[in-house]
Amino acid sequence: MPEIIRNGVRLGYEETGSGGPPLLFVHGFGGSAQHFSSQLEHFRRTHRVVALDRRGHGRSDKPEGPYTIPAIAEEVAWSARELGLHKPVLIVHSMGVIGLELVNQNPELASALIVIDAPVLPPPPVRALFEQLLEGLRSPAYEQVIEGMCDRLIFLPTDDQERRTRLHAALLETPQRVLVSTWEQFLAYDPLPAAKRCKIPLLYIGSVMPCDEAGLKQLCPQAVIGRSVGAGHFPQLEVPEQINAMIGKFLELHVPR
Repeated sequence: MPEIIRNGVRLGYEETGSGGPPLLFVHGFGGSAQHFSSQLEHFRRTHRVVALDRRGHGRSDKPEGPYTIPAIAEEVAWSARELGLHKPVLIVHSMGVIGLELVNQNPELASALIVIDAPVLPPPPVRALFEQLLEGLRSPAYEQVIEGMCDRLIFLPTDDQERRTRLHAALLETPQRVLVSTWEQFLAYDPLPAAKRCKIPLLYIGSVMPCDEAGLKQLCPQAVIGRSVGAGHFPQLEVPEQINAMIGKFLELHVPR
């Protein structure tokens, strides 16, 4: 796996294909670049595609931090520049706030933002559930808490069981301190200012995570809303043909080559 180094921290990434605009994939909580294997294979025929292992995840180094949303977004932007990605389309799974904050910090960097199944503007009961999850992640029983999260929030009974097992095991490979810090900072981050300032083309693809889609449209009138069918929180792996088709059509209609 190729890597770039920032202040002594190794950051891994996957890259393939050629053509513009480049596509930059950013994984979510406890994830890795491998969560976009189907998209790299599909879009490499027409685009340069890059998927990051964020600091603390996958094959990247796992330092103490920082894991704040602004710091993560800043490092993703640095990675895009370091890799020479000109006006990339930013595609973020689950932690869509990373994409919103990156665009907030760097309005001219990305040509478009695509968010896949992120809990954007969650209602109060969901927010309370997320705060309970944080307490569980801090506990010695955090692995059991994650297992419960997989049952309640992440996977559907119809999802591929072998894939579920692999994804669950990979999530547990992320150090507990990284998971706790990331979730703490996710809960501490207010996405409203960044969402209000997001003016670039935006596609939101929902699946199982609660999202106030009407509220998102109010904040970002340019947003296009899509929804996967028959998949849990990883529709890009479970139903890649649906996700790839939506991304492809959005690029065709809203992002100049």
